[in-house]
Amino acid sequence: MHIPDGFLSASVALPLWGVTAGVGGYALRRVSRDLGERDAPVVGVVAAGIFAAQMLNFPIAGGTSGHLVGTALATLLLGPWTAILVMGCVLIVQALVFQDGGLVALGANIFNMGILGALVAYAADQTIRGLFGARPWARPAAAFLAGWMATVMGALATGMELALSGLAPANLVLPAMGGIHALIGVVEGLITMGAVAFLSVLRREPERPVVGRLPLWAAGLALAFGLAVLAPLASSDPDGLERVAQDLGFHSAARVTLPGLIPDYVVPGIPNPALATILAGFLGAALVFGLAVLLVFRRRPPQALKR
Repeated sequence: MHIPDGFLSASVALPLWGVTAGVGGYALRRVSRDLGERDAPVVGVVAAGIFAAQMLNFPIAGGTSGHLVGTALATLLLGPWTAILVMGCVLIVQALVFQDGGLVALGANIFNMGILGALVAYAADQTIRGLFGARPWARPAAAFLAGWMATVMGALATGMELALSGLAPANLVLPAMGGIHALIGVVEGLITMGAVAFLSVLRREPERPVVGRLPLWAAGLALAFGLAVLAPLASSDPDGLERVAQDLGFHSAARVTLPGLIPDYVVPGIPNPALATILAGFLGAALVFGLAVLLVFRRRPPQALKR
């Protein structure tokens, strides 16, 4: 779902940059208010884990692959505003370092996968738990629905942006994007549901926030690096957006605005392709972790850092 440069017109990409900048600034203020100093490594671990998990494409029907987006999981663990910050860190590193998603389209990508995904996931979770919170199936159902809806709504927003940019008719691109990502969203929902259930078991007090309750943030970072080790096993099939672009004939419109330092998640100069991909995953996870921690620390009020 990472939109490359060349797919969006300036009249679509620039307003989305404005919306993303405004919402991102508000999210940073909320993070500075809501999180404590000791929460910063946890935010970094979630960001690093999502980056590594996004490298693991899985096959979907019709020679198409998908990958975990992770917005719903971040939202359920950290809240919607911190999730927006997490996804921003992931997408910025992907675009600047790995040439995954365009720079002009970066505002749209953060909006689709980060902002819209987090708000949709939060609304779905709160609605289901508010209506059926006393029932044992409500929490896992809410987690599944949050993951599925965040994926599908992000895909539909992407399709609408492509249509508004004149790249493909809305009556073709919207069903194509929605149909493929409805399948991908099922996997996203199942992963989100399983991860939330697993982390709930680790907590002795299930009703307390997950932030600050993970056993060891260092162990979480090690798990993120472990996911990066599996990256060479990822499916090589085109992802949902790439498949739609190929089927509707606008794939050639993609442009590279600024070459990435490590394009396609392969470290240059490493003769072994698997090792080159693993090292790229390690580097990306470390960069995302550091960026997320830095943003949380920099946004803490001085009195909070002294406590």
